[in-house]
Amino acid sequence: MGNGGAVENGVQHREAAEPMTSSAKPDSDPRGGAAGGIFGLRSALLTVAALATFSAAAAVENREALWGVVQMCRINYEITGAAFPCLQANVAGGVRHGYVILRPPVGNPDLILSPTRKIAGVEESGLAAEDAPNYFDMAWSARSLLGRDGERLPREDVALAVNSELARTQDQLHIHIGCLSNDVKQAIAALAPELSSSRWRRVSLPARGIPLWARTIGQDSLAGVNPFRIVAESLPDAGEDPGAVNIVVAGARSAAGRDDFVLLVAIDNRSSRHSPAGSDVLGRACP
Repeated sequence: MGNGGAVENGVQHREAAEPMTSSAKPDSDPRGGAAGGIFGLRSALLTVAALATFSAAAAVENREALWGVVQMCRINYEITGAAFPCLQANVAGGVRHGYVILRPPVGNPDLILSPTRKIAGVEESGLAAEDAPNYFDMAWSARSLLGRDGERLPREDVALAVNSELARTQDQLHIHIGCLSNDVKQAIAALAPELSSSRWRRVSLPARGIPLWARTIGQDSLAGVNPFRIVAESLPDAGEDPGAVNIVVAGARSAAGRDDFVLLVAIDNRSSRHSPAGSDVLGRACP
């Protein structure tokens, strides 16, 4: 089984709140004159348009709204050096390997990582390619943004989730970064020591009744590990309908007490009226 597809993530991020530094006086523009005015106006228009697009999407159910915001954040970052309204942007490796981190305007207080190139969702086969960007590793690295004042939460509190084509509301790939609900956290803690890193096991989580496939990753980081590829190559049920797959990666500890991850997969039924989402395992707020 191949776990390839990692892309090095050793680059610096600029956060949305990071101020621009300049030797110019507060009332002067480092670009000067009309150019400075246009620069400021364009930046303001971009951020206002991004906020309006995403917030309006909740009402009109625009499945491309997130993609619009991702582009706005990237363009704003390239023009001003600030990713606002996103929290972070990283395009050091180019748009093809870049991503943004943002907090959705409605719903649970989790974070979202979304690529800066157009990828509809989990059903796209390129996510499992050997040279695919390691979006899960990038998302796991962003978990410090969940804690107060950058405090890193215990790994057992945090999970990453990608929803199926049936369960998601946006047709732009996004990984939810959040904290597990208490009951799911306890269930995973009890389950993790019984799982293997080489074979899948059928399980269910409490209070949700969602049938799941589960296994461990077998290492303490996601560097060099592509969960999209693991699922595509080793779980036959997922290959039958890639668009129906939900993927969850949760921090855990092995039977030996070592840091590890539990990989969970739920496959939605297209004939059912209700499609459980992978992000259902996340709670309303982090501790």
